Amino acid sequence: MAHELTTLLRTLRMGRSLAAKQDIAEVSAILGTGAKAVRLGDDCAAIPDGGGYLLLASEGFQDSFVRSMPWFAGYCGAMVNVSDIAAMGGRPVAVVDALWSDTSEAAASILTGLHDGANTYGVPVVGGHTNMRSTHNSLSVAILGRARHLLTSFDAQPGEVLIAAIDLRGRWHDPHPFWDASSGLCGTEGVARLRGDIELLPSIAEDGLSRAAKDISMAGLLGTALMLAECSGIGMTIMLDDIPRPEDAPMERWLSAFPSYGYLLTARPEDAHAIMARFRGRGITASVIGRCESTQRLDVIWADEKETFWDFTRSSLMGFAP
Repeated sequence: MAHELTTLLRTLRMGRSLAAKQDIAEVSAILGTGAKAVRLGDDCAAIPDGGGYLLLASEGFQDSFVRSMPWFAGYCGAMVNVSDIAAMGGRPVAVVDALWSDTSEAAASILTGLHDGANTYGVPVVGGHTNMRSTHNSLSVAILGRARHLLTSFDAQPGEVLIAAIDLRGRWHDPHPFWDASSGLCGTEGVARLRGDIELLPSIAEDGLSRAAKDISMAGLLGTALMLAECSGIGMTIMLDDIPRPEDAPMERWLSAFPSYGYLLTARPEDAHAIMARFRGRGITASVIGRCESTQRLDVIWADEKETFWDFTRSSLMGFAP
């Protein structure tokens, strides 16, 4: 098992998805990480606004994905942005898109997916940019939301537990590493379920059960935990066997997956049961998968073996450490 854990962590450490997060360090070096009204490095920009916050975020999609799955790319334009808003303890207000396509037929498929996703999650498309005479097909979508109380990437504390909440009632969206528990639920009952599931995050924030969270992104579960740990200036130990996982999903594939509904939250140990009960009450699998520490490392335990996945004293990830 020791050799297997070493090989697994090396594969994940060298993967393209985690490398893409390291590219953010070049952006942070240019834009700066000094004192700002809005901290950089979170799922959304949180802009103080009266008694709460405006949340602003955007997602861009690779041309190859848009070409191969135009409807699903459009659907994801709404879905992943709504997930970012929820991960910050917010609720979506509206989205805008920027679309480039080489034909009107390609544009129609992308926009239909965006329309379906927006309707599913109850967020209107209120404008954007369209070019149907391009040499390529590309999509980016931005979202505006609002939060009363924030969940952030900066407020995880040593002594807290790490909780993973993932909807396992999905399927792989081959050939991409997407675990899709959303796009098949566009009917009335499915829409109600998805909107209710998203509402769990702002309710957890408003009830003071957690202050720190991230949605599991293209960096996978360990990569997302790394981003959370770096922004909060802490370490973590994660137990792989405690991670919610479909029975037939190999560990490497699952740790590289981008689930349509997957969140990491930190909490005081005495609040963990209440948080997990809320997810489980809606059929979402939730487990304590680790603990937050002051080690400046992310350590991983699998069976009886333990190995360091990342050491922040040796290498940063995104460059947003405190």
